[in-house]
Amino acid sequence: MTRRAVHPVTRHRPGASDPRQEGPVDLRLVLPALAAWGAAALAFFVRPPWPATVVTVCLVGAAVLLAPLLVRAARRRTRPGSANRVAVAAVLLCAAAGAAAGGLCAADLYRGPVPEAARRYGRITVELTVTGDPRPIRPRVRGAHLTGTAVALQAEVTRVTTPDGATVATRAPVLVIARPGAATGEWMRLLPSTRLLLAVRSEPPLQGDARFAAVLKARGAGPPRITGPPTAVQRTAGDLRAGLRRATDGLDADARALLPGLVVGDTSRIDPELYDAFEATDLTHLLAVSGSNLTVVLFLLVGPPGLALRAERGGLAPRLGISLRATALLGGGLTLAFVVVCRPDPSVMRAAACGLITLLAIGTGRRRSLIPALAGAVLLLVLYDPRLAVAYGFLLSVLATGALLTIAPRWSEALQRHGVPGRLAEALAAAAAAQAVCAPVVAVFAARVSLVAVPCNLFAELAVAPATVLGFAALAMAPVAIPVAEMLARCAGWPAEWIAGVARTGAALPGAQTDWPGGWRGGLLLATVTALVVLVGRRVVRQPWPAAACALLLVLAVVRPAPLTRAVTGWPPPGWAFAMCDVGQGDATVLAAGDDTAVVVDAGPDPVLTDRCLRELGVSRIPLLLLTHFHADHVAGLSGVLRGRTVGAVQTTTLEEPPEQAAFVRRTAVAAGVPVIRAAAGERRRAGRLDWRVLWPAAGPGPPPEGPNDASVVLFVRVTGGPSLLLLGDLEPPAQQGLIRAHPALPPVDVLKVAHHGSPFQHPGLLAGARPRLALISCGRDNPYGHPSARAIDALRAQGAAVLRTDRDGAVAVTGAGDQLQAVPRGAAQPS
Repeated sequence: MTRRAVHPVTRHRPGASDPRQEGPVDLRLVLPALAAWGAAALAFFVRPPWPATVVTVCLVGAAVLLAPLLVRAARRRTRPGSANRVAVAAVLLCAAAGAAAGGLCAADLYRGPVPEAARRYGRITVELTVTGDPRPIRPRVRGAHLTGTAVALQAEVTRVTTPDGATVATRAPVLVIARPGAATGEWMRLLPSTRLLLAVRSEPPLQGDARFAAVLKARGAGPPRITGPPTAVQRTAGDLRAGLRRATDGLDADARALLPGLVVGDTSRIDPELYDAFEATDLTHLLAVSGSNLTVVLFLLVGPPGLALRAERGGLAPRLGISLRATALLGGGLTLAFVVVCRPDPSVMRAAACGLITLLAIGTGRRRSLIPALAGAVLLLVLYDPRLAVAYGFLLSVLATGALLTIAPRWSEALQRHGVPGRLAEALAAAAAAQAVCAPVVAVFAARVSLVAVPCNLFAELAVAPATVLGFAALAMAPVAIPVAEMLARCAGWPAEWIAGVARTGAALPGAQTDWPGGWRGGLLLATVTALVVLVGRRVVRQPWPAAACALLLVLAVVRPAPLTRAVTGWPPPGWAFAMCDVGQGDATVLAAGDDTAVVVDAGPDPVLTDRCLRELGVSRIPLLLLTHFHADHVAGLSGVLRGRTVGAVQTTTLEEPPEQAAFVRRTAVAAGVPVIRAAAGERRRAGRLDWRVLWPAAGPGPPPEGPNDASVVLFVRVTGGPSLLLLGDLEPPAQQGLIRAHPALPPVDVLKVAHHGSPFQHPGLLAGARPRLALISCGRDNPYGHPSARAIDALRAQGAAVLRTDRDGAVAVTGAGDQLQAVPRGAAQPS
């Protein structure tokens, strides 16, 4: 019996299908792809004639390198080093192609009537074609109000009519924003390829945004004027996506919102709180239809890629008797359908290009090598659509894929050498490698680092495949049999809820993410730190005790147990009685009732900031949450207070204005199973060492409050063994004067929560009667209202009060009583 020959380098039989068995990694396409990518990206940030100059220099350089080779080839002579000359010339030619493609594409961003109108903030009428799915813009708090849900969509302008009646044909990529209104639903139903006629106001895009020539804000709040329907292909894709939404209508909230996002990237139902949880845990790639979705689809067809050319290949294709070439053609059709239904987002395009190249190799029987496939995909896509060269999503997708192909296998082998089981080692190495290369890019634009990304990705990955497979099955069955699709969606909802639970649980940890310097400097700094951690980690992991110590420190940094945090940071100070959270331009204050219990007054404008403050204070039980009035800067953070805490009741003022925000409070409380009650003047309550009385709004007949501010609930609080406090909400001078008349015997207080963020409208008589020793003001940095007013601060200091403000001092806690009374800013806290 003769022995089969083996490869001299890899020691494996030649022709084996595993691409890693064919010798050293083929990197010949990597430099040309990077050259084209870099040149295309550069063309978006320089103006003519620089792109043309780059093209000329590269072409001349390539000609100088290739001319002698062509002469020698004609004479049939070769010399050593010819291959190197060809390789350098290929890099120069690809750079020239990238610069040319990028320059031509970038020209649409600054030439023509649309960019010109944007520079003048002009009003124009445009004919455009929708190029992307509409998406809701999350509401934001602007002062006392919460903006409605606007709609944004990407489009390409094809014709412009100026105010003087001139009509110009053009081509310009734009971002269209429609104001919130009754027609929001009609905007959200628009499909790509739909043609519109809109009257808009043109504005420049954000600084550094190279994707759009302008931002067009639709005038009025009416429906869009449609001049041309979508194509048949897009209508079919839209029907499939709508069918999946119908199939998921009966699921629980998280599954109903998440499943369309996991399967086809439809994030229209995902609420801001769930999206924030995915951001905090670096799971947003699951909502962007990452390449893993396409991998799952192709896996069902061809089985494991390593077996695709073997007789014992897996998947459905061999079981259905489909040949290799027919399999490749069928896979190509599935890939194209996947792109149409899931939309050509950067990560989808990257995955589709890699998949098509691999399928081409399968169909022709050639060896597959994934690194050249990735490089070839990058090169083709950048030349096809140069805008991908400046898309963060494309960069993250390529980096993650490259890490999975190069770094992850080596890390997996190292983990297995240290006794980690094979499948766990592969999953852990893949998650860690992707996080290591992508985190610096995320830090550039997000200015944060997730500390729970790797474990959350590991746990979420357990449910991604079943959710995706069952979700695609529901998508396919919805047009045929909606009851079957609903059953499949119900099955897919279980893994989808698991993924949502992983995101929410990870994001709820106190140290889930940490702030980091943004911009490219912050990204480079994080890349350097990551490299150092990897180098040190290679040595530490060999020693069990140091490795265990590092793991324990990481766990403590994420969990941040309150006793340890207080010992390290000194915050909150021991014995604190009252705390004012730093939540930006808004109010959220906390009265300590003992142990982990507190009464919370107002919820601030941002759930994340409010939740973070309560976690730092160690508050997990809230017998009463009082919302002084319904302005958004006091109630929009309500979900942050309710998150993971036991809340006895939500108490509100009697004037339900603005009505939409009052409805938001009731809706959110009911969803959390918390009763809503109204405050009444003269009402007295106790909780732990707290004793408080409601002073305002006034009871009995009389003129109603003039507005939400004057309807603020005012509390007079006494803390056993602690300070007395007067919490004024946002009372304006007329209501402040009414408060004095209603309570002429109001005693002086130790602490005053200054009304309306320290606005200049403070009644002198109230300040003179209260005579506070500490005056605390909650306001946001660089807020547009000028809060706090210098006049208000001077008036408070004239009464002998020490003034602290969250925009400069951060969160503030009050401790002690009598001569020991003091306010401790968070930045000045010292370990106890």
